[in-house]
Parts: sequence; structure tokens; C-alpha cells
Amino acid sequence: MSLQSAPLETQLAIDLIMLLENHNLPTQLVLNALKIVERDFQLKLAQEKPADD
Repeated sequence: MSLQSAPLETQLAIDLIMLLENHNLPTQLVLNALKIVERDFQLKLAQEKPADD
């Protein structure tokens, strides 16, 4: 299976991994930053969903 035929989330994950690895950042720093990113996108996702009335 080629990357071009992989699911979009897999393609994005690989792009993000490559971007982070190219910066040679400490692993724990990257993991801490990813937690912040995940929280941010979780909040955005919650705001996208219609509220149950």
C-alpha cells in the first residue's frame, strides 16, 4: 500500500511525524506539545457538535 492510497489521517500523521523529527526536538517536549494540540482540537470538536437539547 502506498502512502498516496493510505487514509488521510495516516498521511497527515506521517507528515506531522516528519515535520517534528526534522526539528530534532526532545521527545518529551513533542509529547507535551501534542497533548496541548489534542486538547485544543477536542474543544473544537465539541463546539462543532450540536448540543443535545
